[in-house]
Parts: sequence; structure tokens; C-alpha cells
Amino acid sequence: MTSKDLLYVEDALGHEKYFKSQCKDVISKLEDSELINCVNDLSSKHDQIFKSFYGLL
Repeated sequence: MTSKDLLYVEDALGHEKYFKSQCKDVISKLEDSELINCVNDLSSKHDQIFKSFYGLL
């Protein structure tokens, strides 16, 4: 993996961490259980994506 490739992966990891933190923030503000479940699903998907990118390192 080149240093440029590594920068791309690090950038992608940062984005996924940001998306996951945004999901947590939104969940804390929601009251509707259906919306909470939807955002929880999104959070789980971003966690899986993060783990996939992390696996490249």
C-alpha cells in the first residue's frame, strides 16, 4: 500500500467515525422509536464499513 493509499484509507476512517458520531447525536434527540431503529441501523452499517476500512491496514 502506498502512502497515498494510506491517506485515502485514513480519510475514509475519519468519515465513518464522523457519521457514527452524528448517528449517536441524532439518536439522543429522537423520540420516535421507528426513527431511532432506522438511525441505529445506519450506525451499525457505518460501524461495519469502518471495520472494513480498518481491516485494510
